Amino acid sequence: MKILNEFKCTFPADPANEALARATVSAFLIPADPTAQELADLRTVISEAVTNAIVHGYRNTEGEVSVTLRMLPERVIYIRVSDKGCGIPDVNKAMQPLYTSAPEEDRAGLGFAIMQTFTDSLHVRSAPGHGTVLTMRRRLGKDHEAQP
Repeated sequence: MKILNEFKCTFPADPANEALARATVSAFLIPADPTAQELADLRTVISEAVTNAIVHGYRNTEGEVSVTLRMLPERVIYIRVSDKGCGIPDVNKAMQPLYTSAPEEDRAGLGFAIMQTFTDSLHVRSAPGHGTVLTMRRRLGKDHEAQP
């Protein structure tokens, strides 16, 4: 896999840093000249992924969230969000729309559904006690390439 550009960062699992992640993905995407909709979609994806790591991965404990952004050939954006939190015991169950591991917190249970909707691929690797790694890809639109 040829990497045209890459950015990596790790930050404390603090809800305030979700905004940092959104701003980072926005800045990283500027050279790719995404449409407003593509930018909004990917900001939402990173927001959901980071929020899930903070809220569900660490459950009010300290930890870190790592984000890797890559620009790949053919305008493919690679996003990797990882934590070393509690992990997900049943990934298939967790990926079902409306499922939440924290119903007492009035969570919608739509994080993975949103990530799947706004990306071309989503892979989740998780193990209880070892954390979670989300890997996503999104190809920026072909129609956009043809514009002057």
